[in-house]
Amino acid sequence: MAKLRGSRRRVGGTLVLDAEGLVRLANGNSLTVSLARDTYKAEAEIVTAASTLVEVLRGGPRDAPVHRILSNVTVVPIGQQQGRAAGELLGRTGLSGHKCALDALLAVVALAQPRPVVLVTSDTEDMARLTEEPGRRKAERIAVVRI
Repeated sequence: MAKLRGSRRRVGGTLVLDAEGLVRLANGNSLTVSLARDTYKAEAEIVTAASTLVEVLRGGPRDAPVHRILSNVTVVPIGQQQGRAAGELLGRTGLSGHKCALDALLAVVALAQPRPVVLVTSDTEDMARLTEEPGRRKAERIAVVRI
């Protein structure tokens, strides 16, 4: 699990945002904005799962900041394959419940991205479990960053 306090982590492959990451980027959070800028400078992508939009959009004027940043975010569709993979992740990790199901869908998206991957989340414990890749070299594993 990566921590950013006291150091600056650069993103070179993909920046993955959970719901809190999207909201914080939309609201101008300095850490999230810095990571997004580094991502663009590296000509890399910022992504989230379509299922994450359920957590942040409510159909009113308060959605405007999120809609503005979504024009620069790749929203990965969730289909049957991702749903099955997320269910299998939950089974392997022993996690359950609605919130964990949404986290598992985002984890499946993160695991499929070009490396290096930085996953920005407010739930580092569950996301680290869901994106754990013990068979992969440490330098290629997903860095889970708390915001």
